[in-house]
Amino acid sequence: MDDHTVAVRLEPWSEGDAALLSALNAPELTVHLGGPESAEQLARRHRRYVGLSARPAAAGRMFRIAAADGTAAGSIGFWERTGEGEPVYETGWTVLPAFQGRGVAKAAARAVVAEARAAGLHRYLHAFPSVDNAASNAVCRATGFELLGVREFEYPPGRPMRGNDWRLDLRPA
Repeated sequence: MDDHTVAVRLEPWSEGDAALLSALNAPELTVHLGGPESAEQLARRHRRYVGLSARPAAAGRMFRIAAADGTAAGSIGFWERTGEGEPVYETGWTVLPAFQGRGVAKAAARAVVAEARAAGLHRYLHAFPSVDNAASNAVCRATGFELLGVREFEYPPGRPMRGNDWRLDLRPA
């Protein structure tokens, strides 16, 4: 299926999305992120996601990716961070295996770009997929992000990671 025709909706993350977050915590989905989180870490992450979606849109948002039939297909969001001394947005996503390879991540990334652009607070949106995460790097490329280079950082804290720094200018074209 052509990813330009994939229909997804971004729905604000809610209390009811804890089971989705648990499903997204599978080893095969977290291999590039240091592996699955503990139940306690997952509960903290869920609270952060719910809290982010309750704040003003300019602060960022977490979303459940809903397929055309309403089925939860994954998560995506954008949030504030400081990069290279300037405030920017960062984005990240995870798509459940049953929805991978169908253009869902690309469609959701395009939708989150529109959300970040509409929020209007920061000029740039960054993504930092692992250099080894071919699928997420392909999403960045297909969504119009510019590759700035490789960065070394810790994610999760204490775990060294090499990630590509992708940047998208949110100014209207």
